[in-house]
Amino acid sequence: MGTKRQHVVIIGGGFGGLNVARAVAGANVDVTMVDRTNHHLFQPLLYQVATGILPEGLIAPPIRRVVQSLPNTKVVLAEVHDIDLDRKLAIAKTPNQWTLELPYDFLVVAAGSTHSYFGKDAFAEFAPGMKTVDDARYQRDAILSKFEMAETATDPQERAEWLTFVVIGAGPTGVEVAGQIAELAHQVLPKDYSKVDTHGARILLLEGAPAVLPPFKPKLQQYTKDALEKLGVEIRVSTLAVHMDHESVTVKGPNGVETIRARSRIWAAGVQASPLAKMLAEKSGAETDRPGRIVVGPDCSLPGHPEVFAIGDMANVGGLPGVAQPAMQEGKYVGKLIKARMDGDTGAVPPFKYFDKGSMATIGHKYAVADAFGRNFTGIIAYLMWGFIHVLYLIGWGNRLGTIYTWMRALYVSKNRGHRVITFEQAQYRVEESSNSVRPSHYLASLQKSGEASAAAPPEQAPPATQQA
Repeated sequence: MGTKRQHVVIIGGGFGGLNVARAVAGANVDVTMVDRTNHHLFQPLLYQVATGILPEGLIAPPIRRVVQSLPNTKVVLAEVHDIDLDRKLAIAKTPNQWTLELPYDFLVVAAGSTHSYFGKDAFAEFAPGMKTVDDARYQRDAILSKFEMAETATDPQERAEWLTFVVIGAGPTGVEVAGQIAELAHQVLPKDYSKVDTHGARILLLEGAPAVLPPFKPKLQQYTKDALEKLGVEIRVSTLAVHMDHESVTVKGPNGVETIRARSRIWAAGVQASPLAKMLAEKSGAETDRPGRIVVGPDCSLPGHPEVFAIGDMANVGGLPGVAQPAMQEGKYVGKLIKARMDGDTGAVPPFKYFDKGSMATIGHKYAVADAFGRNFTGIIAYLMWGFIHVLYLIGWGNRLGTIYTWMRALYVSKNRGHRVITFEQAQYRVEESSNSVRPSHYLASLQKSGEASAAAPPEQAPPATQQA
């Protein structure tokens, strides 16, 4: 093969991209990792940032620090907006709008996913999701601001609206968010307020399927339902969100249509692949599935382009779910495959095979479920398993020890959430978004990027949705 160093471009610094970089660290290649942020985000703990348990720094270390031990890897803060498969170029823009052309010998696209509103993108104005650090900080400000508004409200109906939180989607994220808001309202905040009884906060969890945690086994679903109800969460299954505005959400369930007055709505119902998946599919002739993921071959490569790989949440690799474990394993596999192809041993690596390590979800303090090692676990055992696994996958011992310390302080010693800082300006902005047509900046940016800003219907014109919540 000679001594010429080849160039590997990795789009995305998440679980998949990072594992590729690590896998090729000792190879005769130069690696460029391109990401829209400067940090590697541990998404499974975002909800704890949103509910004041953890600071974002513990779950989002700088990418440059993460890869500093990989001498052949450099990091670029930019957004890839085009890929020229014929010329083998990834084309990106920096924050100051400079254009970068990144030639590659191997390209790995691991750009992740974003929220899916099942064709009702106007819902994003009223029910933000949680996929990024900005999303989590936004939700934290919004949640805490609603308690402040309830403290000063004089009308009982208005106060009840400030204290009503609707979480749409009862997958792992929805269950975790609902459980933590319930603990915040019913266990952490009651002594902090003099006029409002936060015990009266109402937390509703909506799910279009017949049970919470649809992918889990019935025993774990039932345990989760019982634990959430014990925490004070109202669960509505077989229930769809069909309409919403800044002060309410209308649902359709077994008992018909109902409008719930609520100043807080959090979307946890679905995901959609990065727009790069659609672009790659159009250029390569590959198919996409319902969530927009590009369907790749058994070696994670694009049809007709063995040098281009798509992995993680934006890729359909044998129908695997878009969660952390497949992304990690796909990243390690692709890195190994690239090294083998550089050595000219194209048949050395068999097709990708996923090893299912199980799934877990936490519900609240000491409440969790786990499906692992062929067995089901609930309660404190599942909670400890969940905590161990999540700490293990954090980057850096400082972040691991910091997370353990913060958990011990917040959940056992002080029983307080130490990261509840908001300002007057933050509260004012979040409250305005709950009562008028002001749109979150990240919502406007996403619509402008997709060309849909002018097509978003106002709430009174939005037709009923038929999506699964």
